[in-house]
Amino acid sequence: MQLEDLRLFVTTLDQQSFTAAAERLGLSKQYVSRRIQALEAELGVRLLNRTTRRLRPTELGTTLYERATRILDEVSETRELLASQSATARGTLRISAPMTFGTLHLSPILPLFLEEHPLLKVELELNDRPVDLIREGFDMAIRGGMLEDSTLIARRLVEIRMVACASPAYLERHPAPRAPEDLHQHRCLLYGHGRGVEWRFQRDGKPFGVPVDGQLLTNNGEVVRDAAIAGLGITLLPTFIVGQALAQGALVPVLEAFQCQPAAFHAVYPQHRQGSRAVQLFIEFLRQQLRA
Repeated sequence: MQLEDLRLFVTTLDQQSFTAAAERLGLSKQYVSRRIQALEAELGVRLLNRTTRRLRPTELGTTLYERATRILDEVSETRELLASQSATARGTLRISAPMTFGTLHLSPILPLFLEEHPLLKVELELNDRPVDLIREGFDMAIRGGMLEDSTLIARRLVEIRMVACASPAYLERHPAPRAPEDLHQHRCLLYGHGRGVEWRFQRDGKPFGVPVDGQLLTNNGEVVRDAAIAGLGITLLPTFIVGQALAQGALVPVLEAFQCQPAAFHAVYPQHRQGSRAVQLFIEFLRQQLRA
């Protein structure tokens, strides 16, 4: 068995199709299918049950998948261990980050990192959905807000200041809320994933949450900001998204007597990437640049 054949097999099952695996690896569908057929012929067993909709492993295919995954992880960890002993970072670093944060804050500083590490290749995917780092093959991700419990390792990068705000036009039609509980009487514009959004404030130094609902819910902060500027309601957003609108008067703060609970951006990565020199170098670079 060739190591590359094991990688093709694992990726095909992870992506659940030859086409998706080929796109992920930058190969043709025919090549991936042919190599896996050759692997089955070499082993003398059927590894996959092929249907028109998806691929499913046979019992022996499941066994091979589990062992091949461990083998590939050990090869990757060995490569990372050897690379960590070198003064020069090299290889490929795959990163996932939120769209707005990436365009506003990563885009200006990423060239500095690449200049410092000319032998390191970075693949940056900007997406507001929470990616599955292990299944989708990312080395690390940058995530804002509250982190869900997981087996990922998290390192704090920088604090996120939050502000509740609305347009002057909206506040002319609706009296500004005097307390967070008054938000139930307002149209709220929600930034997040799924229902059950809660906005966090502080009263007398103690944090508390207020459940909110509204006509708009999206996972992109710029969409929410623009809706607030258009006068559709009150929103709670990071200052790095609404800072310019606040400075220009297109939005004005509300509930200033109640400090919004700050959040943070974290770098998260799988446990098997803990020894990656590239991951650690990029995290330290981000901490220095973002705090400055």
